[in-house]
Amino acid sequence: MIDAMSRQGAGNVAVELMRADGAALPAFEAGAHVDVHLPGGLIRQYSIASPPADRSRYVLCVRREPASRGGSASVHERLRVGQALTISTPRNLFALMPGGHHVLVAGGIGITPLLAMAHQLLAGGASFELHYYVRSRQEIAFLRQLQGELGDRVHLHSAEEGRDARQVLPGALDGAGNDHQLYLCGPAAFMDHITAAAQARGWDASRIHSEAFAPVVPVPSADAAAQDAAFEVQLASSGQVYCVPADRTIAQVLGEAGVPLSLSCEMGICGACLTDVVEGMPDHRDSVQSETEKAGNRQITVCCSRSRSPRLTLAL
Repeated sequence: MIDAMSRQGAGNVAVELMRADGAALPAFEAGAHVDVHLPGGLIRQYSIASPPADRSRYVLCVRREPASRGGSASVHERLRVGQALTISTPRNLFALMPGGHHVLVAGGIGITPLLAMAHQLLAGGASFELHYYVRSRQEIAFLRQLQGELGDRVHLHSAEEGRDARQVLPGALDGAGNDHQLYLCGPAAFMDHITAAAQARGWDASRIHSEAFAPVVPVPSADAAAQDAAFEVQLASSGQVYCVPADRTIAQVLGEAGVPLSLSCEMGICGACLTDVVEGMPDHRDSVQSETEKAGNRQITVCCSRSRSPRLTLAL
């Protein structure tokens, strides 16, 4: 149930969830998110911002998006304290990695998973710093926590003060050690810029971790039409083969055939439908897996990705 709601910077609302019976919520690791079933039948994914050590509540924070697909508007307009909500157990596709130093870089509401990471790193005595980019200081969420317990590890950057990511980059991107890890969450263009800057300074892709709760916009290419051609999907368990037409997804075809699938966002941003690939070459169109993971072709999001080979065999 919703135990409390509060304004966290202009345009943001924090929602504190707890069990109605007061019992502990399922354990989670920093970077995890939950699927929230909102009024109107919508299901949206939101990161948990609260410390993983505190299982009495999950704190989510949602920015009201002008181009909302309904989720953020529903949170801001229809949720109230005392209301019961159905959520999934936490799922983590953005976990902390072992490292000598951790550089957390948030843009806007991307602060939510990184705040939980900062709490976990602080509790474990790990070395880290958190950079938080906003358009104006009025938009800063969780300011009291950032200025309190996290102290001088936090660096706030306001575009209104001439400190956006194109003007001021985290100094930690320069001269980073081989065991340093970089975590990004925010708008796609923001993360692309930081990623490019880091790679230009010698960071390899395996040490750059990112998460975005917005679908990737495919880059048009000369062979786009070919990429959207029909292909076959084979189930490793039964050998059954299904044709996936150009205008249908793997999930749609398998779902209509009665094949059990775990689906949630159906946009390639939550990871609920990640399925092991036994054979074939996926055409990855999700924003869940890292570039390294996509290059490994071990899993595919069946809700949106396609195939570069005539047939994909999946561990289903």
